[in-house]
Amino acid sequence: MNDADVSKQIQQMVRFIRQEAEEKANEISVSAEEEFNIEKLQLVEAEKKKIRQEFERKEKQVEVRKKIEYSMQLNSSRIKVLEAQDDLVSSMKEAASKELLHVSHDHNFIEAAMELLHVSYDHDAYKMLLKDLIVQSLLRLKEPAVLLRCRKEDLHLVESVLDSAKEEYAKKTNVHRPEIIVDNVHLPPAPSHHHAHGPFCSGGVVLASRDGKIVCENTLDARLDVVFRKKLPEIRKWLFGQVAA
Repeated sequence: MNDADVSKQIQQMVRFIRQEAEEKANEISVSAEEEFNIEKLQLVEAEKKKIRQEFERKEKQVEVRKKIEYSMQLNSSRIKVLEAQDDLVSSMKEAASKELLHVSHDHNFIEAAMELLHVSYDHDAYKMLLKDLIVQSLLRLKEPAVLLRCRKEDLHLVESVLDSAKEEYAKKTNVHRPEIIVDNVHLPPAPSHHHAHGPFCSGGVVLASRDGKIVCENTLDARLDVVFRKKLPEIRKWLFGQVAA
């Protein structure tokens, strides 16, 4: 074999080796690219999953905040409604005790309140009411001796009915006539524009045991309070209707 043949064979071997190297390099490049794409896809999917999870978490937070805000607004609205209702009821009571509230005349409580407060301006009727209040207080106290307190402007009326009140109490209880000591400290006067914010008394009496431990407050205002508390559920239903629990 001459030099030309040897050179030719060497060139063939070089081409073969080069071709194999190129094919191997292509295989490596393709494999590397496939692995890169797979890893890239995995990373992309992982990031997408994280983003979705974060979005869902924030979406839930937003929903929770919306529910909390709605609940707070609802509670605030309910409180405002209740406060408005309380204000209206309070204004009714204040008007009934100070200005003889003129609402529907067929409402039993308002009629009673108006009659109760109007009576102090009817001399004879009020005089009889004072006697009845004194007898009622004596029946509650059941004491042989009591202290009585009234308004200064009612003093002469109270003194004029004391004997008849004692006699009526004695007959009803079959006991001796009680001793009634009229206190020289008087109840506040009737409400007026000049004393709109001060203490006032629309009429009636307060009786107490001699030691002051037992007190029977039988003023018109106290009786109005009792009637108002008793009729409050009816008043609320009448004003606001049936409220679902």
